[in-house]
Amino acid sequence: MSELNPSTLLLTLQSRAAEEFRVHRRLLTFGEYFDLFVKHPERYARSAAHYLRDCLDAFGVETCQEPWGTSRRFKLFDAPWDNGRGRVVGQERAQEDLYRALTAFVREGRIQRLLLLHGPNGSAKSSLLGCLLRALEAYSHTDEGALYAFNWIFPAEKISRGSIGFGEDARGVPQGPLDSFALLDDAHIDARIADDLRDNPILLIPRAERQRLLLDDLGLHKPGDAWDGQGFVVPDVILEGELSHMSRQIYEALLTAYNGDHARVLRHVQVERLFISRRYRRGAVTVEPQLRVDAALRQITADRSLQALPASLQNQALFEPSGDLVDANRGAIEFNDWLKRPPELNKYLLATSEKGTVALDGVIVYLDLVLLGSSNDLYLDAFKQSPDYPSFKARLELIRMPYLLNHHTEQQIYDDHLRRTDVRKPVLPHTTWAASLWAVLTRLTRPRAEHYPSALREIIAALTPLQKADLYASGAVPDGISPEQTRELRAAIPDLMEEGEGGSDYEGRYGASAREMKLVLLNAAERSDYPHLSPLAVLDELRRLVKDPSVHRFLQLEPDGPYRRPADFIEAVSERYIDRIDREVRAAMGLVDDDQYAALFKRYIAHVRHWLSGEKLYNETTGAAEPPDERFMQDVERRIAPHQAANDLRNDIITTVAAWSIEHPGQEVDLLAIFASRLDALKHSYFQERLDQLRRITQHLLLLLNDQASALAKQDRDQAQRTLDALQRRGYTQDGAREIVAFLLKNRYT
Repeated sequence: MSELNPSTLLLTLQSRAAEEFRVHRRLLTFGEYFDLFVKHPERYARSAAHYLRDCLDAFGVETCQEPWGTSRRFKLFDAPWDNGRGRVVGQERAQEDLYRALTAFVREGRIQRLLLLHGPNGSAKSSLLGCLLRALEAYSHTDEGALYAFNWIFPAEKISRGSIGFGEDARGVPQGPLDSFALLDDAHIDARIADDLRDNPILLIPRAERQRLLLDDLGLHKPGDAWDGQGFVVPDVILEGELSHMSRQIYEALLTAYNGDHARVLRHVQVERLFISRRYRRGAVTVEPQLRVDAALRQITADRSLQALPASLQNQALFEPSGDLVDANRGAIEFNDWLKRPPELNKYLLATSEKGTVALDGVIVYLDLVLLGSSNDLYLDAFKQSPDYPSFKARLELIRMPYLLNHHTEQQIYDDHLRRTDVRKPVLPHTTWAASLWAVLTRLTRPRAEHYPSALREIIAALTPLQKADLYASGAVPDGISPEQTRELRAAIPDLMEEGEGGSDYEGRYGASAREMKLVLLNAAERSDYPHLSPLAVLDELRRLVKDPSVHRFLQLEPDGPYRRPADFIEAVSERYIDRIDREVRAAMGLVDDDQYAALFKRYIAHVRHWLSGEKLYNETTGAAEPPDERFMQDVERRIAPHQAANDLRNDIITTVAAWSIEHPGQEVDLLAIFASRLDALKHSYFQERLDQLRRITQHLLLLLNDQASALAKQDRDQAQRTLDALQRRGYTQDGAREIVAFLLKNRYT
């Protein structure tokens, strides 16, 4: 590697910075900005709500397959600009509700409500809003997300009075006539005043002329127009808006000084690229619960550095607003735990959320920003009982964010957490699965079967928490129900999830939060009695957690049948974990490959099809067409449905295949997915017949893992070693394999 030259590196950095400044068009004259505006009015005439909605669109959308159909996920919440750091897992419905509310603002032409995300503690409300504000930062650096504000430029007296222009003489003084002061060097500027609200520069065009430009010349729509949804609706803030109080004073003073020459006023305008920044509080602000109003005024003409202003301005008292609302203008403001603030401090938001204004010491400040908030459900319930709530009700858009109910999705949260945490121990397979399944079980509520069609009531009433969790996660239904009932039950999943939505006891409001489960995982990793972070360590940590119900609200809830029983759920997860490692160990032994079971079941389906149609099928062994093998079919049926009549079972299977084909036209039938429970039953039956063999191989494996392989015959030792190698390929360390094999031998094979 060649020796680095600091001077060369510095020149390279300077060159890149200059190129970045040029590419982003950081400074423009008003004329240059106007040219951009006319070419792309749909980009530069957006309100904050339209900008936020376009930001959601800009990162793209993906369709998620759910057990009941499809849902839409906005890729913005995967945080692609930051390699997924701080992404939001799940919550697709809340994303959709947020997008729908922003779309309503766009169509109405103005922002009229505060969007309040509510839910239990730890349901990712702040994470979702934080991700949204971070996305605004990233979007503002793109061409599509370009924003501009403006400054007032007051050049040195020799420039403003002389015929000095863009060239420079030997002394570095500009030469020639100027049509704008926007690009003057700082040495030739006496004062620069930034527009206090970072307003859109197009507001410098008088309102009547601006409306003619937008509606007549550019052919855009005004709010309320009958339109097909394809055109651009100019928001009120652009169509009817005016300059801020301070900029209006400057504008009027200059217009008077120039005897009404608008072009000469615009010479003083410097248009500047606006980049949203949470760190520097530009267009993205988070407000924590506090004891003060979010805006104020300060006088700027008292500042001695601005005494170089023209005489017509020196005699005026120029005030600029400041505070959180002002900092967030042209973007979004997030009120974190909004209802924890004293109620009196929220009352000014009645006008701000509906009209986009805030009154300050005789000055009304007009804002263009999206008001976002988050609240715990307990505070929202209390607020609904207060006398102030009716005033706020019409000015709030409530967006519910419950805990996740799909344990596959929940698991992604813990996988992300462990990837970004220095656990310092090997993590065994299924660790985050065990944590996520238990967490979801604590959130489920007993379904209200009486609200469903009679054909489903008995099935829904009998759903156990585990069966309900399986239904939500993968659409798996209880054994023994018909294909028609299966379709109806899966179609009812959204209704099941929305039970109690209008009240305070909706599903997903109570239970273990992801935040609490992350702590459980970290505590499990610190346990000295486990060399790994494993499902067994997590389950033991959960047993310790439930011993003290006073710590968590969900541990204090009264049991409701098999639901709301956190201690029982630990044992349910433990049993399900045994099933998982049982399948893994058996597959590692290589007695029968999973693919062989799949081939066997597909062969059975083929025989059933031909049996129903009365046709013969080709026998690959004999090369002849033969009737379906009745003995073969009966043997499989004895294993997958021992209590169901053969004719009924065969008809159910073919009906299920036909229904799936109708629902998924053009797709190859996925028999293994449709009949997953049947396939599991087939595997289980064969392995039950080989239980003695399984027990013997497992004991041999444990001897190998305990360094006692010399006690084994060579054939047994080789079999045990092959099994261990297969487990290690699945992610187990040698100690981890010893843990699960001993656990399995104790709980399943003895």
